[in-house]
Amino acid sequence: MHLSGSITALATPFTAAGDLDLDAWARLIDLQLRGGTRGIVVAGSTGEAAALSDDEYLRLLRAAVAQAGDRLVVLAGTGQSNTAKTIAQTRLARDGGADAALVVTPPYVRPTQEGLVAHYTAVAEQGGLPVVLYNVPGRTGCDLQPETVARLCRHPGIVGLKEARGDEARWNALYPLAGSDFALLSGDDPTFVRALRGGASGVISVASNVVPATFRRLCDLVAAGQGEAASAQDAGLSGLYDFLGVEPNPIPVKALLARQGIGHGLRLPLTSLSAAHQGQADAMAQLCRRLEHESP
Repeated sequence: MHLSGSITALATPFTAAGDLDLDAWARLIDLQLRGGTRGIVVAGSTGEAAALSDDEYLRLLRAAVAQAGDRLVVLAGTGQSNTAKTIAQTRLARDGGADAALVVTPPYVRPTQEGLVAHYTAVAEQGGLPVVLYNVPGRTGCDLQPETVARLCRHPGIVGLKEARGDEARWNALYPLAGSDFALLSGDDPTFVRALRGGASGVISVASNVVPATFRRLCDLVAAGQGEAASAQDAGLSGLYDFLGVEPNPIPVKALLARQGIGHGLRLPLTSLSAAHQGQADAMAQLCRRLEHESP
């Protein structure tokens, strides 16, 4: 498995009553297919995985695999704060038909780098799925260092890294680790084009929930050697990137999806977008429509 191109970390749509909205889920996946997305993440942090029961998790995953599993890669978020629980969740994802597991560094517990090596090795050897490492220290309180990634990327069951830090020094340390058996994937939308131009093979994006064709176009431009054109077009998304950070993810992106008729809110303790940002959400929804209309 070699992951590449635009991969969307899907939000999970709910009904007005707070239940899973599987009809909206199907429309969201269809939007990704029509936009040319190469892969999707089911029940990652953007998908409010912590708010889902195991039954809901499997329903979402099985529906995604049934609808799109023969046309794109389906990853499932399986990271927990404990290794045994992560292995169990990864096996659940395997049973649901996922192609690979996206495994965030254990939140809150702040393991050492040696602890991370032992954790990911155990998940790769016992979980039953290829593992994509996921580093997002601003969320977890734990930073997976490049030297640790260099050790883990040699494991045949570990196939990639989603790196959500956007600083150039971090990426310069990671680029040499990319290879045919290990994919570097940006997890930071505002800097993903730069990462692709430097040697990353793809992006796992929040923004591509609402602009999938645009993200596919940007990835294709870089792959075709038109990095400058990609950067120039990416500059037009700066307002969208800023908006997606005005409140904790996935609050802003779900506000945009709601304006597309996909979903009705979030599960507590997450709340819907505050009134102060509703006007900005309306403007960003118009921008998304224009960008997608312009995409081939």
